Amino acid sequence: MENYTYNSFVLQLEGLKVAEDSIYLVFFLFLFSYIVFMVMNLGILVLIFIDRNLHQPMYLLFCNLTVSDIIGSTHILPRLLSDLLLPPSERLISYYECVVQAFITHLFGTTSHTVLMIMAFDRYVAICHPLHYSSIMTNKMIIKLTVSAWGVPFVLVGILLGLTIRLNRCRTLITNPFCDNASLFKLSCESVVINNIYGLAFTVVLFIASIGSVVLTYTKITVVCLTSKNKSLNSKALKTCSTHLVVYLIMSLSGSTIVILHRFPQYSDYRKLSAILFVIVPGGLNPIIYGLQSKEIRSFLFKIFHNRKCKQ
Repeated sequence: MENYTYNSFVLQLEGLKVAEDSIYLVFFLFLFSYIVFMVMNLGILVLIFIDRNLHQPMYLLFCNLTVSDIIGSTHILPRLLSDLLLPPSERLISYYECVVQAFITHLFGTTSHTVLMIMAFDRYVAICHPLHYSSIMTNKMIIKLTVSAWGVPFVLVGILLGLTIRLNRCRTLITNPFCDNASLFKLSCESVVINNIYGLAFTVVLFIASIGSVVLTYTKITVVCLTSKNKSLNSKALKTCSTHLVVYLIMSLSGSTIVILHRFPQYSDYRKLSAILFVIVPGGLNPIIYGLQSKEIRSFLFKIFHNRKCKQ
């Protein structure tokens, strides 16, 4: 018979199951990944901040994605690294800390979609309405898009976690390396039908909205490129849109994998690894993809390295 502990304020994280002889290897691998991740993302933010040529709507909107990636990795990876060095029985977390971590986890995942949606809108205006771009993508519009990209997820995720907080808890084990909504409401012995319905509706609406906006904008961009004989426009559209599309596909595929694996408890180890890779991989690739694609970023980096060589 299962032992129940009602409404305990101390929870236990199951964490990653790693063989004892591999713990330090996995620890340093994640630590190295986190350091590289932070250096690249903070570097991109600094570059955009100090170089006036990068003070364009595309890069200012991209800053939202970078900030979201930094928040998403920082609230998970340092805690995960410390838990790796502890025995499973000592991987404890308070209930309130777990709720905050779950909130940030879902806020990070949702804003990744909404930010890419507003970036798709920016690409649509730039390519389909180039003459009106400066009048549409004003500083006021950028602020509105940014507030929407963070405000809508904040409200939706707040409702998601609010439905979970109302439940009484009878278990204490979080079957995940970190806290998320599904792991939290699985602690309850009450009916979680409402949670499942809202969570499923939330996920479906988010994916339909993000996929729909990307398909719609890219369809219109494709039509413009096919009907236009402007090679310069087509080349610019191909570069900027392919970059955005690659980032979107990486993020969507990794996020979908976690959602699917949550429905199959027998693959819990794969789900845990996928959840961690969702934090590391898209955020680690974003600055590389945009950095390689961006002529402005490449030229800025070239100037820095060229000046250093000249000084030497």
